[in-house]
Amino acid sequence: MTIHSNLPVYKASYDFLLDVFIFTKNFKREYKYTIGNDIKKEMSWMIADIYRANNSNSKYQPLESAIDHLEVVRLYIRLIKDLKQISLDKFISLNERIEEVSLQLYAWKKSGT
Repeated sequence: MTIHSNLPVYKASYDFLLDVFIFTKNFKREYKYTIGNDIKKEMSWMIADIYRANNSNSKYQPLESAIDHLEVVRLYIRLIKDLKQISLDKFISLNERIEEVSLQLYAWKKSGT
């Protein structure tokens, strides 16, 4: 079993979470404490699921949960772009990070290990 903090998917997710904390600071107040907090919670839950998957014999359920949380984050990112809280360039950048994490989660789930 690998230490969870050494997993590429954990590192990518954690870096993404740090970015989330930085860019949500600039949201309008009405979005900062609603959508901004929801994105942070979903990301935190996703990272916790990655930890659980790494420490579990049955990785399917925590990985499925991590993927679900990531898809909710994807939805929120689209919403904040439509609410004009982030630029199109930032939206593209964030979606690239989501895709990077998503591909790693699906590959891990597919491998069954």
